[in-house]
Amino acid sequence: MTTTDFSIRGSTAVVTGSSSGIGRAIAERYARDGVDVVVCSRSQENVDPVAEAINEADHDGEALPIECDVTDWDAIEALVAETTDHLGPIDVWVNNAGASFVAPFEEISENGWKTIVDINLHGAFNCAQVVGEQMRERGEGTIINISSVAARDGAPGMTHYAASKAGMNNLTRTLAYEWAEYGVRVNGIMPGLIATEGLESQEGIGADDIDREEVDRQIGTPDELASVAQFLASPAASYILGETITVEGVPRIARTSHHEE
Repeated sequence: MTTTDFSIRGSTAVVTGSSSGIGRAIAERYARDGVDVVVCSRSQENVDPVAEAINEADHDGEALPIECDVTDWDAIEALVAETTDHLGPIDVWVNNAGASFVAPFEEISENGWKTIVDINLHGAFNCAQVVGEQMRERGEGTIINISSVAARDGAPGMTHYAASKAGMNNLTRTLAYEWAEYGVRVNGIMPGLIATEGLESQEGIGADDIDREEVDRQIGTPDELASVAQFLASPAASYILGETITVEGVPRIARTSHHEE
């Protein structure tokens, strides 16, 4: 194996929810590596400037902005058709679109629960179903699901989010088993705390404040997530299927007190 095995140059990728944060970092990383990438979210006005910035940066890959709501099956089909017409068949699909809000379980309405599960889990189902048809017919393709450590640990105040992400992890593992025979690889990434725009607005901590040479930390950068997304899409990950890789820095191991008897 050489470093070229980590390259995905010449591929076509779609990254949902890529107008900001982790999704944008993945789209930018792919474009720098020579991947033609679709930048998409529910608002065209949010994805246009991201694609424009990527294209103005003179990366080897081209960025195509497309508005798409992952809960809308017809919109996903239209995105796949437009992507294929402009950039060719889709090699990599990253299910990153997600949503949440904070509320104790007893205050989450049925509609609130359904909305979050529809975006986070059902949205991944919709996208995998639509693009999966093309991938299975071609006998190749990669799907990467962006989950959360909340799927493993739970998330007080966000039970809907944690449950949807736990479902995504199981979707990743089961779908990888079912579609391996078609040449389609399915894996996931389970981020911990990442210095996105949301964290900066809440805690005042931005990606520029993170020292990547420091090992002892529990806040990562979007670009560190993008590195894992590039690896999973590359030939270097050819023997990895159904895994959801945890990216959270120092493990969150519960500390227990030891008392002398």
